[in-house]
Amino acid sequence: MARVTARTSDIEKAAGVLRAGGLVALPTETVYGLGANAEDPAAVTRIFQVKGRPPSHPLIVHIGGAEQLDDWVQDVPATARLLAEHFWPGPLTLVLRRGGRVPREATGGLETVAVRVPDHPVALALLSAFGGGVTAPSANRFGQVSPTTADHVRAELGDAVDFVLDGGSCEVGVESTIVDATGEIPSILRPGGVTREDLEAVLGHRLAVPSTSRVRVPGQHPSHYAPRARVVLVQPEKVIAEAELAQELGHQVGVFLPSAFAGAPVKVHAVVALPGSMDAYARGLYGFLRELDQQGCDLIVASLPAEEGLGLAIANRLRRAAGPRSSPVSGLQQH
Repeated sequence: MARVTARTSDIEKAAGVLRAGGLVALPTETVYGLGANAEDPAAVTRIFQVKGRPPSHPLIVHIGGAEQLDDWVQDVPATARLLAEHFWPGPLTLVLRRGGRVPREATGGLETVAVRVPDHPVALALLSAFGGGVTAPSANRFGQVSPTTADHVRAELGDAVDFVLDGGSCEVGVESTIVDATGEIPSILRPGGVTREDLEAVLGHRLAVPSTSRVRVPGQHPSHYAPRARVVLVQPEKVIAEAELAQELGHQVGVFLPSAFAGAPVKVHAVVALPGSMDAYARGLYGFLRELDQQGCDLIVASLPAEEGLGLAIANRLRRAAGPRSSPVSGLQQH
């Protein structure tokens, strides 16, 4: 684990803000979260107001260790304890039955709650100093690109956050995997930083990844993780041709260039050369989207990676960023 990068005085200040009912942006290994005292309904409600998030969308409660699980939930199946033992601290969120300490404001009115232990020294130090649970969705406006640096948070939320705790760049770069662990047969509700393959290796059986779920969880909105630019998804071998066509049609095009085409000339406004490693791709994904926004792109052309390992989480985020109306470049209107 990386060393604690934030000063002790900053961690203590952040803990004090939480105790006073304020909002703290905190680093985790996945993305920066917008944190509030998980037991303070008014503070939790303020998260929804700052983000512009519908109150029916549940939040994740971050706790300091697996030994605290029974303080926040009830009726924990053996499979959930097994997953917690193997993957906490880490980018895995378990959905379980809500305990009495969790207000319904944090669960979107549901009788289930999403819980995880972050694998970031600054987040864990804050949880220890605070001495309670911290409810924290990603620290950005609802539906937009998640932040992976403190500067991203400041640029997007500004003074709406009472304190930004800077812990450097996030190591994983995409949100946690959410697993419905309310029954004996778990399922993946949102792919994320713990891969399906790793979960299956521990459980000893295949896991379903349903497209819809009876349990509402973060990241299920049809359009999510979206930059200002429109995102269009095409087949990998068509990325260059489709991007250049869109540029000819009058768009300011940014393209995610797969590593297989590294060095190929592309006549568009901006190019992001994707790393060959899925770890590096996931770590940089949200930064790449922000970069093309900052370069003035109005259209981003990308392809989906192979949906294995972290590629499953990346593909999920790109589909959400594209939204339900992604269409081929050839069908776009000329500017």
